[in-house]
Amino acid sequence: SQNLEVPINTIERAENIYYRLGYTVSFNPELNIPNWVAWELNSSKLIERESRAGHFYPDPDIPRGIAVETGDYSNSGYDRGHMCPAADNKWDKQAMRESFYMTNICPQHHNLNRGDWKELEDDCRRWVEESGTIYIACGPILYKNDISYIGEERKIRVPNAFFKVILAGLDEGKPRAIGFIYKNTSGNNPLDHYVNSVDQVERITGLDFFSQLPDDVENEIESNYNLNQWR
Repeated sequence: SQNLEVPINTIERAENIYYRLGYTVSFNPELNIPNWVAWELNSSKLIERESRAGHFYPDPDIPRGIAVETGDYSNSGYDRGHMCPAADNKWDKQAMRESFYMTNICPQHHNLNRGDWKELEDDCRRWVEESGTIYIACGPILYKNDISYIGEERKIRVPNAFFKVILAGLDEGKPRAIGFIYKNTSGNNPLDHYVNSVDQVERITGLDFFSQLPDDVENEIESNYNLNQWR
């Protein structure tokens, strides 16, 4: 079904939704980071036609001066962390460029961005190769009592953690879902260190994932997980 990956808000938050070739983003103009980014990943998107774009771009849908620019991250101590990864967008030149829009970016700890978070991105592409189309949503987790910002021109909220939820197995008629939570810090851990049920991620984020699934299927696959199905 269409846009199965797009979550629904269960709490109030500032958002502007932008539809890109490779993903959909709910961008928070008060915090200058996405609330969430969601996309479908399938085998046709694993075909590499483009190399990685070299530059980050202010989002052309946001007026200049308001739009986050790459310089807002300079000397911040944080990486420009893609939510929808560049490597999921090598199938199309426009998709690749749009993955470098600053609306798809969060301040992310360097070790996380290049380490365990990247490993999960690699796993997602492997899961597509093994069992077909998957649906992904990810984004920041924000704690109310630990708030920090980067940027001088524009204040950008630093996430305390990140979530990712994944739905797979619909092509096989064996749906399964899993969630992950990563603190925005250094760490080198196996995948099972980060795993959660989708229900748990929903409670933490105030988002409702995969709501277009039949209720009985959604309830079943979101309440539990089996990491062995994802090895």
